[in-house]
Amino acid sequence: MLPPSPWKEFLQALDAKMTEACTLPILGGFAVTQQYGISRPTADIDVLDVAPPHAVDFLIRTAGKGSPLAIEHKVYLDFVGIANPPYEYESRLCPMYPGAFKRLRLLVMDPYDIALTKLKRDSDKDFQDILQLAQKIPFDLELFQRRYIEELRDNTTGKAEDNDTTFHRWIQAILEDRARRQ
Repeated sequence: MLPPSPWKEFLQALDAKMTEACTLPILGGFAVTQQYGISRPTADIDVLDVAPPHAVDFLIRTAGKGSPLAIEHKVYLDFVGIANPPYEYESRLCPMYPGAFKRLRLLVMDPYDIALTKLKRDSDKDFQDILQLAQKIPFDLELFQRRYIEELRDNTTGKAEDNDTTFHRWIQAILEDRARRQ
């Protein structure tokens, strides 16, 4: 299975330019739309930690914003500089489009991990993604809270109390959204 256009052509062209295997952990708009079925526009693939790390420069030059592939396909790779994923997120990464590419290996974050990674930034777009994910999956709020407490709360930047406030606002919004839908 391959992603729809223009992602398919973009990723195929990038794969053809790769000289070695490369793993890209994916989060953000591309992940929530292509893996989890959320409907919203996005022009980039948010990437967390690339393996091998030395491939980042090549990927930025070849497929980052303003690169030849980005100009041609009007989509690009965006390397997330500051992100606070849950501690064990790597153990829950799942392949996207397994076997579709010769050298590229896309791994998508679990929906709870995507949501928790957005906690610090807490933009309006992130908040809407979380509400939609919580509805689509649907989120097990006990699991969501346990993962926040055990894997993120004490392992992120800023004051834990500020993060708690944001997290509890999210839980309340999810509960309100569920009540409206019943």
